Amino acid sequence: MEPLVLAVGTALVSAMATDAWQQARSSAVALWQRVHPQRTPAIEEELAEVRAEILAARESGDEQAESDLAADWQRRLRRLLRDDPSLGDELRRVLDEELTPLLVGEEGNGLRKVEMHARASGRSRIYQAAGNQTINET
Repeated sequence: MEPLVLAVGTALVSAMATDAWQQARSSAVALWQRVHPQRTPAIEEELAEVRAEILAARESGDEQAESDLAADWQRRLRRLLRDDPSLGDELRRVLDEELTPLLVGEEGNGLRKVEMHARASGRSRIYQAAGNQTINET
């Protein structure tokens, strides 16, 4: 699930910088409403703050601030998934059907579709990561 959480967190923050930010906010709020409905008002406020921060970061060319915002929301999504492991399919749907389409038409956002495939055997481990991209797990 980790690549999915990374992709959703990055796509969410990127989408908050677009004209479709309200749709992105609604998608994220719906996830929290499902698991922690009492947190919905706080998440709405925090996403409004993210929009202001991401716009300021992009205006000043502060790529580190954008990366930090994505990492923060990745951590939040990881905790949300920990609280409700059945949310995995919904995260995939939100990424594929809601967030990615918001970003596809954006010029200069650097989002591209990446597929990663890896196979481990024995006691080996594989670590894969991609920043500012959607990831299809197979």
